[in-house]
Amino acid sequence: MKALLWIVLCAAIVANVSLNLMEDNGLHIALSVVSGLVVLASGAGLWMLRREARP
Repeated sequence: MKALLWIVLCAAIVANVSLNLMEDNGLHIALSVVSGLVVLASGAGLWMLRREARP
């Protein structure tokens, strides 16, 4: 599960960076919002699946 979330996170970051090469229009804004939400969701999922440090 964690590996899938890492792959999704990296793919969304790459997609977000490549979207900056597009012209500013409605599709650019929509895809940027979607990729941002995917980054936030996968980051939150990874944070929730982390292991607590044991003393």
